[in-house]
Amino acid sequence: MLLLLASLCLWTFPQTRAAPSSTQEMTRGLEWLTRYGYLPQPDPRAARLQSPEELKSAIRTMQRFAGLPVTGTMDQKTLDMMSHPRCSLPDIIGTSELMRRRRRRRRYALSDSVWTKTSLTWHIRSFPRTSQLSSYKVRELISLAFRAWSRSSALTFREETSGQADIVVDFSRSYHEDSYPFDGPGGTLAHAFFPGEHPISGDTHFDDEETWIHDPDNKYPGRGTDLFAVAVHEFGHALGLSHSSIKESIMMPYYQGPVGSPELYQLPQDDAMGIEQLYGKRPSGSYPDSDIPKFPVPTDLPIPDLPPDRPTQGPRPPSPDRCEARFDAIANIRGEVFFFKKKHFWRLQPSQHLVSLEPAQTLRFWNGLPQDFKAIDAAYERANDSQIVFFIGSHFWVFTNTQVNPGYPRPVSDLGLPPRTVVGAVFVWPHNGKTYLFEKDQYWRYDDRMGRVEQGYPKPVSLWKGVPNDLDDITSWNEGDTYFFKDTQFWKFTGGSVESDAGYPRFISHHWLHCEGSATSPPPSPRQGPEKGMCICGAAAPKAAPVLAFGILAFLWAVAC
Repeated sequence: MLLLLASLCLWTFPQTRAAPSSTQEMTRGLEWLTRYGYLPQPDPRAARLQSPEELKSAIRTMQRFAGLPVTGTMDQKTLDMMSHPRCSLPDIIGTSELMRRRRRRRRYALSDSVWTKTSLTWHIRSFPRTSQLSSYKVRELISLAFRAWSRSSALTFREETSGQADIVVDFSRSYHEDSYPFDGPGGTLAHAFFPGEHPISGDTHFDDEETWIHDPDNKYPGRGTDLFAVAVHEFGHALGLSHSSIKESIMMPYYQGPVGSPELYQLPQDDAMGIEQLYGKRPSGSYPDSDIPKFPVPTDLPIPDLPPDRPTQGPRPPSPDRCEARFDAIANIRGEVFFFKKKHFWRLQPSQHLVSLEPAQTLRFWNGLPQDFKAIDAAYERANDSQIVFFIGSHFWVFTNTQVNPGYPRPVSDLGLPPRTVVGAVFVWPHNGKTYLFEKDQYWRYDDRMGRVEQGYPKPVSLWKGVPNDLDDITSWNEGDTYFFKDTQFWKFTGGSVESDAGYPRFISHHWLHCEGSATSPPPSPRQGPEKGMCICGAAAPKAAPVLAFGILAFLWAVAC
């Protein structure tokens, strides 16, 4: 199954927060250890308390991997390292038992994906739009990053003039059609995809909103991110390498800044051994060091100024805590459940994997919502045409995938609702395919095919037995059951029932979002419906998913169970 893993490896920077309490620190530490593979993912079918011995062993393993003093305790050095910029690809993949069986003898780590050839092509499809680096300099640095890997293996790389190359490089912003949107300056830096047969395999994407610079001697710290250093790491993933625990390794999961002159750079021994293991040794006498790629320098380029002196690891915009629940909107979109809170959202995939413990920014995923919106009031996917509808205040927006349709927003009165109605919850009931729009203690039934509210409405919410008024939102899960959400709790309605199942309400954070031990979570109980089989796997991969480079969606930001 590792061939299908999202080899996501996003470089990400920590959020600046006030000093947390010891309980908060321990909770964050446990999440971090689980996210990066040191502790097993939670089994939703049973409660499981970590023993002191298991937790201590996980911490000791993490400390050895990170080159810290091995204390087995969540000390300050360990917590600081957990907040350091890093790649989101897990350091260890699998359960505790699997970790023991798969613990590698070599220091370097190989993925289960590899190119079946040693002659590869690459192409830069798009260049950074705001970087002080010219396109010729970007090409040179990218070429030298590939050359670093070919100097220590039988691999050869050739620049291709079209997008049909094996490895396609893009500088992109926000949502860029691979389901892993970038998050703007100071967060995720780049991601790459492991080798494979999927069209996107090997491709590498850099966040165009970062300040990319060439500063091999680190003379200007804080001015930007060294493109060459990030590219070498990313291409290691694109060629099939995972993370190394050796501090000197370029495949160390933590960003370590510039690595010196690209022309003179040689892979550390750990990385050289890893790439040679995958592709064999370089034939003696081939690819001499003097064979450095050169690109013509335009004569009419102005001498660029250095980028402004600003911290690249500054505070990121504050994001909400999923474990506090009380979501503004919850919707099943393309088979995934989206939990919206303020300007962020979390995604639960059809495989019941939480894509990330950290939220994504809504405005970087759906292009066309108002920049100053405070929260999404309700959202749903229309049954008749799969268009996505968002409600904010007394207006609504209709999207085709992630792009707003022309002519929006429109007032809810266009749907046949009273003017100034604020839709607080909306869902399509699988029982009859109709859309239900809720406002406080009343609701309307809407026919998407006919484009109008049906006669005889509104009706009181009390017709749905067992739920309160003024719901946060309602959604249907893929098996046909419906879930009503309010504050920290939810209710389940099986099939076409209009009465809540016995044993509800239950707690959202515990049953949907894996917040074991949170203040809003009761003791575990037998689970059914969407809770069955859940696990947090960062980004569970489709046929191919990126190796998050230096950061994470959450287990790979991404990697699947």
